[in-house]
Amino acid sequence: MDDVPFRGEIRLAGHRRVSHGLGLVRRDGLSEWEEFLRELEAWRLVLPSAAVFTHLTGARLLGWQLPHLPEQVPVFAAVDLQDPRPRRPGLVCSRLVRERRPIHRYGLPIDAPEEILLRAARDLGLLDLVIMIDSALRLNHLDRERMEQLLASGRPGVRMLREAWNRATGKADSAGESVLQQFHVVLGVPFEAQVDITDDEGRLLGRVDLFITGTTSLHEYDGEHHRDKRQHRTDLRRERGIAGTSYVRRGFVLDDLLNHPAAVMHEIDRALGRPHRSSRLRSWRRLVENSMYSESGRSRLVNRWRRQTGLADWSKTG
Repeated sequence: MDDVPFRGEIRLAGHRRVSHGLGLVRRDGLSEWEEFLRELEAWRLVLPSAAVFTHLTGARLLGWQLPHLPEQVPVFAAVDLQDPRPRRPGLVCSRLVRERRPIHRYGLPIDAPEEILLRAARDLGLLDLVIMIDSALRLNHLDRERMEQLLASGRPGVRMLREAWNRATGKADSAGESVLQQFHVVLGVPFEAQVDITDDEGRLLGRVDLFITGTTSLHEYDGEHHRDKRQHRTDLRRERGIAGTSYVRRGFVLDDLLNHPAAVMHEIDRALGRPHRSSRLRSWRRLVENSMYSESGRSRLVNRWRRQTGLADWSKTG
């Protein structure tokens, strides 16, 4: 019972503030994820009983890959039309205008996956949404029939969500892989995602992120997990196997795609034997600029959320 969240002002050193008039008992040794779940339990004290978590909060509870988020992200919830909509620093609360189909994770109510994406589409950029859709598809969280029904409606956010839905492959194991795929889409480089390759004798060499159509080029995202000792040993064995074949592997990191896209585009164009087109580079930079992978994109979102919550000081919000 000592761990139950409470409403009221915090006057003791052994408690910490979640939002105005909302607190938790301090506990040492908990992970960031465990603290996140505790904070959501606290938020339920000020939310109507029928409320559900949605947007980035719901996506995080479902275990989806997320784009690069600002340091401070509010909690997102949705309430029924007849219920009061609480206003607290750190909480963005919207109205449910359709029949609810809540699901539960960790004992917490969550909006339907397609509704989570629609609410995110009203804030996030195209690149951000593709990352979330790829992850949701890979986890089999999306019903294609319900998605098509939603995309055929005229609800706010549908246009952006439809474009992201048409771009997503559902075959990306990380946010970085989704970014790499979209870089190739913008450059007009056809590819197959998550392809098993074999040597001349039919032995499996492994699965590659992108197989460039009509070539022997393999393009992969080299994320942080490749620096793990066990993964590094696996990567080296696979690279030795590839070295004895006609395949040519190229690895890319996020810094290449976000900060040096011109150099990467020129490298890919030379390998394909085609001329450079600056319009492709401009299109990619616009896509990044409108996403949370740019400083301006993150600042724009934070300012919008501040207006929605009336925040003056984010330093102690959940």
